[in-house]
Amino acid sequence: MNLVIIFGAILDNRSNLNNNFADLDNDMRKASVIKERVSLISSHMYKQFLDHQNATENTKEMFYNIWKESESVINSLKESFSSRSIPSEHIFAELESERTAFVMNILWHTITFKMRGNYKPQALQREIDAPLFSGRIIALSGNFNNKKIQETDYPEILEAEIASLYIPADKNKSCIIKIKHLGNREFPINHTDAPREFILKVIEIICGGGIYHEEIF
Repeated sequence: MNLVIIFGAILDNRSNLNNNFADLDNDMRKASVIKERVSLISSHMYKQFLDHQNATENTKEMFYNIWKESESVINSLKESFSSRSIPSEHIFAELESERTAFVMNILWHTITFKMRGNYKPQALQREIDAPLFSGRIIALSGNFNNKKIQETDYPEILEAEIASLYIPADKNKSCIIKIKHLGNREFPINHTDAPREFILKVIEIICGGGIYHEEIF
């Protein structure tokens, strides 16, 4: 065989080998970049997942505590109205069968306290501070007990919002009360006082106001 042909074949093999090494190196670099970036995404989402779990548990506990506070509030209301010779049969609280909402009826006013069904991590958007991943309990004007509310229903449901209580994943962080008619200004409050303060503020807003006659302008 001609030496030139043999030498050419050797060079071609060496070139192909170099190309194979270059391709392998590129593949390893790409895999490394993908792994690094996926790891960052996974870490971020894992923290959100843990925050969501903790916030959900804290929200369930907070809802139960608000329900327990409602018993004291209802009893006090009954005593107060009875002393004024007003019957108390229209003053009561009723827990929904699924235990995610309860209704308070105070004479002609009806208020629903409902846990927001967070099936994915959701954060309270804030102007200055970092977003707060949290659960949410919404106070609504009207009776929403045993009503099946879908994710897409919330924009319409929030038309009846009075106030919301946001419960963070970390119990060392304050809960946040936001009151709709006050421009959703934030009122930080600790986890211990939040159940009592939230229910009382909502009742003060609804029962401390009045109902106007309908007019068309």
